[in-house]
Amino acid sequence: DQRKNKLNQKNHGIDFEDAQTVFFDEEALLIQDPDHSEDEDRFLMLGISSSLRLMVVCHCYREEGELIRIISARKAIRRERNQYTARLK
Repeated sequence: DQRKNKLNQKNHGIDFEDAQTVFFDEEALLIQDPDHSEDEDRFLMLGISSSLRLMVVCHCYREEGELIRIISARKAIRRERNQYTARLK
């Protein structure tokens, strides 16, 4: 969704093309996000993108897990950075 991508770039400075590379981070942390939708299961992926930015990508799975729909992406906050790096020690 180009409109949503442009809005995300404006609000968070992150392009969905960069955000999708977080899913290739073998150390990424997948977190269920039950608070933001009653209609679908949403998840947060905390990981490093190909541009070496630690970010949180809110997403859901479509077509029985075959397709990932990115809802938003943003830079990780301090607590999330600590959560990510603590697992690597």
